[in-house]
Amino acid sequence: MLSIGIVGLPNVGKSTLFNALTRSHQAEAQNYPFCTIDPNIGVVEVLDVRLYKLAEVSKSKKIIPTAIEFVDIAGLVKGASEGEGLGNKFLSHIREVDAIAHIVRAFSDANVTHVMSRVNPTDDIDIINLELTLADLQIVSKRLENTKKQAKGKIFARGEGALGGEIEFLEKLKNHLEAVKPARELLYTQAEMVFMKELQLLTMKPMMYVVNINEQLTINNEQFFSLDKGEISRGFVPMVSISARLEAELADLSPEDALAYMKELGLEQTGLDKIIMAGYKLLDLITYFTSGEPETRAWTVKRGTLGPDAAGVIHTDFIKGYIKADVVNWKDFVDFGGWARVKEQGKMKLVGKEYEVQDGDVVYFHVSV
Repeated sequence: MLSIGIVGLPNVGKSTLFNALTRSHQAEAQNYPFCTIDPNIGVVEVLDVRLYKLAEVSKSKKIIPTAIEFVDIAGLVKGASEGEGLGNKFLSHIREVDAIAHIVRAFSDANVTHVMSRVNPTDDIDIINLELTLADLQIVSKRLENTKKQAKGKIFARGEGALGGEIEFLEKLKNHLEAVKPARELLYTQAEMVFMKELQLLTMKPMMYVVNINEQLTINNEQFFSLDKGEISRGFVPMVSISARLEAELADLSPEDALAYMKELGLEQTGLDKIIMAGYKLLDLITYFTSGEPETRAWTVKRGTLGPDAAGVIHTDFIKGYIKADVVNWKDFVDFGGWARVKEQGKMKLVGKEYEVQDGDVVYFHVSV
């Protein structure tokens, strides 16, 4: 299951957003720093209209969407990498998620104090990114020091052998981080990626900026702050804008009333939809489906996943037992009324082990057990 960690400075709307996304009140949202200490975790079903259309055709008894786990992590502050605000504890929580949703405050509210006493989205971004980079720099520097100790007394040319290659890589990475650049922006060879995975760096994780704006600015579709979007999106980090307060209002309504309210406001997507779409794009994920009378179900895999590995998401035994698969695009499945008709109309493909599963595929796996 995809997990997204919600991070940011205190009082930027993290817990309010978490409660809205998960339709819960498990995260305490108060006007003071560190009201969240232990991370709150919520699982959200990914609503996909394709799933319900497929289920209607197959007359499925059960519909099972894919899901995303959101983790509300306590607010980081300047000096977190040195332990300020219990920073080390909270940084460790970030290491456990697949991607980071960095909440940036762009709303003004005299009743909600800003930890830095002013609302400045770019400063907020710089503070958090600096703390994540400094935390990574500590790890890389320590690893470099230890690796040099291991290599001491051993004779090898620079870059030669495992230790030589690792030292050269760590020095390059250390210089990159010292320039306050995230690890994800550095280019790596396959050999260097082996070292990189062992480090588990925070700035290697995919990140999106979620700009929390005033409710009225969402409704009026105005510029949410006087800043060029290209500037805030520097470093190839995608950005979505939402109003956590508006999302909280929508979460308290029934699905029907929420849709009507969104239509009244001229909104086509909820904040949850925006974050999920950004998360899937960030991690290069796709959705394929299985559909029949017992159930119609959505499955999430990385783009480029081959048939046996896609089948392995259903059950690990299917990887070894994979023989072939019947595949059809979800729209053809719906338009032609299910498996029997798509076969008759020649819309179904029979694929082998080298087939890359595509977004929107409906798949029937043939496996030996």
